[in-house]
Amino acid sequence: MSAIQNDKSRVGQDLLRVLDQLEREKGIHRETAFTAIERAIRLAIGKHYGDDEDVLIEIDRQRGTITARKGDKLIDPHSGVLGRIAAQAAKQQMIQLFREEESASLMVDLEKQKGQLLAQPGVVQRMEGGAAIVSIGKTEAILPRSEQIPGETHHIGEKIRALVLDVKKSGHRVKVILSRTSPDFVRRLFEREIPEIEDRTIKIERVAREAGYRTKVAVSSIDSRVDCVGACVGVRGSRIKNIVEELGGVERIDIVRWNDSLQVLIQNALQPATVEEVFLYEMLQRAIVLVKEDQLSLAIGRRGQNVRLASKLVDWDIEIMTADELGAAIEKAESQFMEMPGVQPELVEALIEQGFLSFEDIAVLTPAELSEMGGIDEESAAEMIAYADEASQEAERAPKTPKPTREAPVLAPVTKPTAEERLDSLFKKDEELQSSDTTEETAAVEPIEEQSEQAEVSDQRTEESEPERQVEPPLGAYETPQDACDENQQETESPIEESGQNLDERSIDT
Repeated sequence: MSAIQNDKSRVGQDLLRVLDQLEREKGIHRETAFTAIERAIRLAIGKHYGDDEDVLIEIDRQRGTITARKGDKLIDPHSGVLGRIAAQAAKQQMIQLFREEESASLMVDLEKQKGQLLAQPGVVQRMEGGAAIVSIGKTEAILPRSEQIPGETHHIGEKIRALVLDVKKSGHRVKVILSRTSPDFVRRLFEREIPEIEDRTIKIERVAREAGYRTKVAVSSIDSRVDCVGACVGVRGSRIKNIVEELGGVERIDIVRWNDSLQVLIQNALQPATVEEVFLYEMLQRAIVLVKEDQLSLAIGRRGQNVRLASKLVDWDIEIMTADELGAAIEKAESQFMEMPGVQPELVEALIEQGFLSFEDIAVLTPAELSEMGGIDEESAAEMIAYADEASQEAERAPKTPKPTREAPVLAPVTKPTAEERLDSLFKKDEELQSSDTTEETAAVEPIEEQSEQAEVSDQRTEESEPERQVEPPLGAYETPQDACDENQQETESPIEESGQNLDERSIDT
């Protein structure tokens, strides 16, 4: 009897050690494990006897010993009387319960980390269709392609920091989704790198981000002695540099000084552009910002990023205009609004003062709002809104006039010549070549004669300086053109003969 008790005591101690290990590694509380074991033993007894009525299971929480009863009958679960099938069913039940408990415990822990940075950088385990599977300790998380910064690539074994975007249960498993494109990711990086934000001396008011390109962070300070912008930048940009490197090294970060005045905040958000004036329209939640012509492209930014991020930061629609553009828009709005049925000039003026510059703006109003603005009945207001809605839809459907383009030259169709045409062209080419040879010879001779004639005339003018004397053309000295040709021939032959004679004399001398 003592031997049996000693065996039960030893088994109980082993059970307690296993439960302690489960609690350390899997996060399964001891009481939950005791409950799972009791349910598993009850299931085994029910399978063995065919029902689980009048089954009582008790586990000593201090010693780990198990007592089982079926009615008045005492059952020893360690003796194997329940059979292999019942024991296997109990084992599967325990494993399933332990997995459910582990999943619930993990779900609770990860829910606390939602919206926060990972406590430790995750390690990329594999890539699946552009998504990165990241190990984050007890489980794996997924970093989808849509949550990766554009342009960056990850490889197996790489350590990355990310934000826990979402945690949800998928069956008995926990699915964790990470993000590196969320604005909160930049917020958490600021909190980690800047001590003044962590101790709440500096507060991050808002963050507007286009991942991989540009981010605007609005900050304020509760201590007037602390410069919130300078503290975030750091000495020679040391603090902001670490954040930019974590974001891939290419994303630009603008730190904006927060102001409770919306006009001042919009001017700060549009920096580095210089703003002349800001008009606020409360009803449309719109701000029209006037800038000079040379500041227009700087205020809009590359592909509209600067004004788009500023709009997200202040949560208002921002339109950038020059003074001339605003004047043209107002004139166009006046001419369009006067076309509405039953409209009065006072109502047109009131609409423009409230920032309504197109039919699309009027189409979003309700008849009650429009009647209150113009002092008209709601029926007339409804007609005006319907007219504005129809006009705006027609403007959207109307084809846009394309930009003028240079017309391409019309080319004649290309046809292949026949064999006869090819032969004719060959003969024509020969005739053209022969005729061109003759014309080239005459063309080459005629300039020589003209040059010689010009030389004779110039010599005569230099010899006789009388201004009244007229020089007759060379052909006038001869009776016929043939005489002139004979004379030219003699003149050209004589130098050749002289040169030939000189050559003969030199050859004899040598």
